[in-house]
This record gives sequence, C-alpha cells and structure tokens, in this order.
Amino acid sequence: MTPEDLVEHYGLEPIPREGGLFRRTWVGPQRPDGRPAGSAIVALLTARPGDFSALHRLPTDEIWHFYLGDPLELLLLAPDGTSRTAVLGPGVLDGQHVQLTVPARTWMGGRVAAGGAWTLFGCTMAPGFTYEDYEHGDADALTARYPDRARHIVELCRP
Repeated sequence: MTPEDLVEHYGLEPIPREGGLFRRTWVGPQRPDGRPAGSAIVALLTARPGDFSALHRLPTDEIWHFYLGDPLELLLLAPDGTSRTAVLGPGVLDGQHVQLTVPARTWMGGRVAAGGAWTLFGCTMAPGFTYEDYEHGDADALTARYPDRARHIVELCRP
C-alpha cells in the first residue's frame, strides 16, 4: 500500500490552507444554529517536504484517530500557555495514541514522525467542522506566546 493508493481509494483532495489531503466521510444532520451535529474526515500526511498539518485551532474539541502507516507527531499549544507533543500511532503500550482528544481552543499541528513515510488518520468533531471555525496559526504570535516551542512552531506554520 502506498500513499498514492490511498489517495485513489479515498478520493483525497488537498486540505485548504492547513495542508495534507483529506475526504469528509460523514456530516451529521443540521442543528438549529445551522452547524452540522458532527463531522468526520480521513486524512493523509507524508514525509515529503512541506506536507504537514499547519498549526490551527478550533472552538470545540477535535478527536484525532490513527489508522495506518507511521506515527504522527502532534504539537499541542494549550490556552494556559503549556505545551506538549503527543504521538498518534500503533505503539499504545509505548505511549502512542490511537485516539486523542484535542481540547477546544488548543493550537494543534502535526507531521509524520521522523523516519516515517506516511500516516493515514482521521478527525471527528461534534458539533461538526465548519470552515468559519478554522483559525490559522501565525508563527510570530505563537512563538511570542510559546517561546520554548519556537523551532517547532516555525516548522508547522505556513502563510
């Protein structure tokens, strides 16, 4: 199985601004406020230069799911000023996660872990994702707020 096989199988397309490839696999019924009740995607990142999930945040929790391939490193910058790196992958007994909830308003960005080639993962939200909720990270503002993560922030930001 190759990334190209997965792109063809799932019909993956570029994720606007954030990076990577995706396909929305489910959208729940519309709520009274116009938002979908929930949403799910399947997504692919490779180790190719420039292929990463750019730092962004959302107003609600987002659940990340590991499916196939190599581990995915996810940088998390919390609203309280703390930060951590979580790893999605098959090594659950070694501290990796097959499912990880990123709390609302947490900056998140990820890439295939060093030495890996590609990762197939998914994200689920309730209420569902809307493009209006997406907030793209700014490297200067984030490095000022989280100076100890400056190198990683610059690597995971795009204009």
